[in-house]
Amino acid sequence: MGLIELTILALGLSTDAFAVTICAGLSTKRNLTRKSLIIATYFGIFHTIMPIIGYLLAIRFVHVIAAFSPWIAFALLTFLGIKTLIPALKKEQNSCPIEMSFHPRNLFLLAIATSIDTLAVGVSFAFLQVNLLLAAPLIGITAFIISLLGMKLGHLCGTKFKSKAEILGSTILIGIGLYILIEHLVF
Repeated sequence: MGLIELTILALGLSTDAFAVTICAGLSTKRNLTRKSLIIATYFGIFHTIMPIIGYLLAIRFVHVIAAFSPWIAFALLTFLGIKTLIPALKKEQNSCPIEMSFHPRNLFLLAIATSIDTLAVGVSFAFLQVNLLLAAPLIGITAFIISLLGMKLGHLCGTKFKSKAEILGSTILIGIGLYILIEHLVF
């Protein structure tokens, strides 16, 4: 997986964080910059760590099921994409909570929730032999930047982009899964 594919994947994986930070930006009346940096740091760190954990968990099994690795990557990414696409299509646009808590415990739980899909992607990285030293920081940095953007957009525009971001991210995950499978079947 090259830099372009990894960047597109990182954008897709960041859409949950984007949706949450839009809500957070909507409810932030004071200290926008400080709160933006705090939440973006949480999301960036977890988006960096989770694919590493997934990779390390899966690396033990690579040799056993290497022949099936493109199919596994396709199945994981497609499952994650569909799992997030269906609720995004059903959600009302204004489904953000009115108040967002920036308590460390709440941010920790949100960071886990928004980065759990990167754990599964980390599993597929092990099977695809992706350069984890490039992929994990790229995903984390992308989540950090997207989170800052989400806070600012949420503060300015409200929840207008939330559902669209989730649909786009889901579609990107499914598309990357299909790309991996087609690349395996054709080449």
